[in-house]
Amino acid sequence: MHEQIWPYVTPGIPDDLFERLPGIPMSKCEVRLLMIAHLRLLPNSVLWDIGAGTGTIPVETGLMCPNGRIVAIERDEDVVELIGRNCQKFGVKNVEIVVGSAPECLSTLDHTPDRVCIEGGRSIKDILQHVWERLPLKGRVVATASTLEGLYGISESFAELHVRNIEVVQSAVNRLETRGNRQTFAAVNPMFILSGEKLE
Repeated sequence: MHEQIWPYVTPGIPDDLFERLPGIPMSKCEVRLLMIAHLRLLPNSVLWDIGAGTGTIPVETGLMCPNGRIVAIERDEDVVELIGRNCQKFGVKNVEIVVGSAPECLSTLDHTPDRVCIEGGRSIKDILQHVWERLPLKGRVVATASTLEGLYGISESFAELHVRNIEVVQSAVNRLETRGNRQTFAAVNPMFILSGEKLE
């Protein structure tokens, strides 16, 4: 079934192919591509996606790394069902969905991650601390922020944890849209994407 929907090996699934729920955030396609690029996944990576939302990152990375293990962590049970539906829609079989709030639920996870994606979160400092304790050497973390406060919070935590090879990117994407009988470019909400490695 998933071959009919997205038969390609490259990421970049159009947003409108995913099932959605009103009010549930979704990483836009272009931002998602940047996040995945900064994860630098291996064929057998174990990825924790904390705050998985609609499930776009688990679906994309699950398709890219069929020999990997993707753990989608989400606290809202209705959203968890949405992630499951999107995984089923695209035929992704290597995603484990965990219902729970981070950082409390992280200590219960069995598999040690070598890649972690943190999509928002109110307790970003505590989440990063717990992630860092589980992350092995050469592991990578990617975190996103949509506000300056979020950017500062992640930057401060990265400094305290001695994250290495830090990269910070702000997305600036415009899409062509048709409005009435005219075509215009509309901005996709900008996002800060921070990434780095554990080397000590």
